[in-house]
Amino acid sequence: VKLGTTAAQKKLFFNLRRMKGEIKALDSGQLRPEQVSHIATKLNVPEKDVISMNGRMSGSDASLNAPMGAEGDMEWMDWLEDEDSNQAQEFADNQEFDARMTLLQEAMTDLSEREQHILQERRLTDEPKTLEQLSEVYNVSRERIRQIEVRAFEKLQKAMQKMAKDTGLPTGA
Repeated sequence: VKLGTTAAQKKLFFNLRRMKGEIKALDSGQLRPEQVSHIATKLNVPEKDVISMNGRMSGSDASLNAPMGAEGDMEWMDWLEDEDSNQAQEFADNQEFDARMTLLQEAMTDLSEREQHILQERRLTDEPKTLEQLSEVYNVSRERIRQIEVRAFEKLQKAMQKMAKDTGLPTGA
């Protein structure tokens, strides 16, 4: 339920009932034009906001658990849909992610320590190290680090595709 999001709407939300009581309009659903003008002037808000808020506040509340239809075998809540996520799809995605992470960890064991370190530092961290930084660690040129990285990535990719195929995961290739 959306009520009172602007300053004028908040002012109306908290004062409309009191104002209607002052002008003896509590029981009537719709306000007469002169009543709308009076309230709008007193609260310094647009008349259209008074009409809108009165309509929202004069509507009756209804339970989402109230039975629907003649048989009463369904409730209004049964018709609500969670638009945020599909639990089944989210579960399947998480399961596939976990399986792929396991494949990655297994495939990494096929690489040498140097290849693993370079690949982790260049592609598997939030802030990757530069070729220059890694070339200083291994006392080789930046080009050599780049070559090792490319070769290690190709080996890793090939190993993961083979394992994915063997386990029935989609390979994307």
